[in-house]
Amino acid sequence: MIETIDYRKGKVRIIDQTLLPGEYRILELDSVEQVAEAIRSLRVRGAPAIGIAAAYGMLLSLDIILREKSGIDRQYFFDREEEVMTDIRGIEEKQILGALARAGELLRKTRPTAVNLSWAVESMNDAVRKTERDPALLVQSAARKAFEIHREELSCEYNIGRFGSGYIRSGMRILTHCNAGGLATAGYGTALAVIYQAHSEGKDLTVYADETRPLLQGTRLTAWELDREGVDVRVLCDGAAASLIASSSVDCVVVGADRIAANGDTANKIGTLGLAVLCSEFGLPFYVAAPLSTFDLSLESGDGIEIENRSGEEVSVIAGRRMAPPGVRVYNPAFDVTPASYINSIITEKGVITNPDAEKIRSFFDDHSGR
Repeated sequence: MIETIDYRKGKVRIIDQTLLPGEYRILELDSVEQVAEAIRSLRVRGAPAIGIAAAYGMLLSLDIILREKSGIDRQYFFDREEEVMTDIRGIEEKQILGALARAGELLRKTRPTAVNLSWAVESMNDAVRKTERDPALLVQSAARKAFEIHREELSCEYNIGRFGSGYIRSGMRILTHCNAGGLATAGYGTALAVIYQAHSEGKDLTVYADETRPLLQGTRLTAWELDREGVDVRVLCDGAAASLIASSSVDCVVVGADRIAANGDTANKIGTLGLAVLCSEFGLPFYVAAPLSTFDLSLESGDGIEIENRSGEEVSVIAGRRMAPPGVRVYNPAFDVTPASYINSIITEKGVITNPDAEKIRSFFDDHSGR
């Protein structure tokens, strides 16, 4: 378990992932604006983790307004390990709803591709909409939903690990891309949950971690996680993955996801599509590990997934040194979309969807009655 994100004593606590692996620093965020900035700047990142961050950002907006308007002398009103505070004299319903709406709108705009963020915002809004119009009950409902999102996400990750470990045999060599471990989630991971579970079962594994240009999440974060857990991890340049796979040095590829369309097309970190094509060419299984909250059934295919484009300086400047000539333009999409036809299985907390397509995914959701 990695304490990636938490809500303690009226503050959102995160690991500043921009500093890893050189420095392990916990940041305490005490405003919705700070949470939004942390998401935009990738201080907190990964689809499940930013979903939790969004829920906690909305809860923080209530903590702030309660401190300002309730007339109750408290330093904080919410803590994940304490009872929800319901004594909120002096707060009106419209103030609560207004604070949640403003926070949700701000947070939605931070990163467009990962569906977990908008799903978490909508889950918070749904919880409030279904509550009687009593200020204390509204606040209580919002707090319980935020903590529930965190708790259920962690449970999902352990289940993904259990379902996925069945695909992993001792001695296997696994390639992964970007970071889909505890740092990207509630603390255990999606793609890395599969590896952690197999490792805990005593299976001998070798994991290759693509460096994941331009921000090096594989080098900085995945390698850091796996190394601290005693897993044999080896970092390689993204461009070396093709020759590694062609040399029969990899047995499977396991990645996470930021959004999955109704037909199984999957958005993940840029470079994932290339790995899927390589697996198809060389006959290797390509697995996606993701919770059901990552599915966006409103999108028929990956064509509808909005791809975030990020600053060109992430590519042209390395460690503070400009590597490209000034004025040269940069193509820097954060994600690409892998067609479902390249995916052998999607591993979820409810089970596995093999050879995913629209019909199988619709049937899977029908059988498991929602998220």
